[in-house]
Amino acid sequence: MKHTLLALATSLLFCAGAHAQSAASETERNTDQQQRIEQGLKSGQLSTGEAATLERQQQRIDNTEARDMRDGTLSAAEKARIQREQNHASAAIYRDKHNAVTGNPGSASSERMQADVQRNVNQQARINQGVRSGQLTNREVGTLEHGQARVDRKEANAGADGRVGAAEQARIQRSENRQSGRIYRKKHNGNVRAGG
Repeated sequence: MKHTLLALATSLLFCAGAHAQSAASETERNTDQQQRIEQGLKSGQLSTGEAATLERQQQRIDNTEARDMRDGTLSAAEKARIQREQNHASAAIYRDKHNAVTGNPGSASSERMQADVQRNVNQQARINQGVRSGQLTNREVGTLEHGQARVDRKEANAGADGRVGAAEQARIQRSENRQSGRIYRKKHNGNVRAGG
C-alpha cells in the first residue's frame, strides 16, 4: 500500500510537471510568433494591414489557450489543437512576409503597430517567465492569455483598415497597461505551480 501511494504521488508530480511544461512551450511559442510579426513590420516585409490580420490569428490562439487552461490542465489533445493553430499562424506569418505586399516601417501607422506588437512580445515573455519560474499556475496563464486575446483583438481592429491612428493606439495602450498590471499581480500573488 505504501509503495502504491508513493508511485501514485510520483506519477502525479510528473503529470503536473508535464502540464506546466506544455504551458511553457505554448507561451514561448506565443512570444516567438509576436517577435516574427514585429520583425516583419520593422523590415517592411509586413504592412500594417497584414500585421492586423496576423494579430487576429494570435487572438484566436490566445482564446484557445485561455479556454483549454481554464481548468488548470492542458491535455495532449488540447496541446495538439493549440499547436495546429500555431502552425497555421506561423505559415501565415511566413506567407505574408514573403509576398509582394510591403509596408513602410517609417510611417507613423507602422511605428504605432510596431510599438504595440513589441509590447505583446514583452507581455508574452513575462507570462512565459512566470510559467517557467513557477510563479504562474496553468489556470492563471489561461486568465492572462484571455487578456492577451483582448489586446490582440484591439490591435487587429485598429489596423484592419491598413493604418493605426493615435487615438486607436491610446486605446490599445490602456488595454496593455491593464494587462501588464494583471500579469504583475498574478506573478506576485503567492500562488505557485506545484513543483515550481
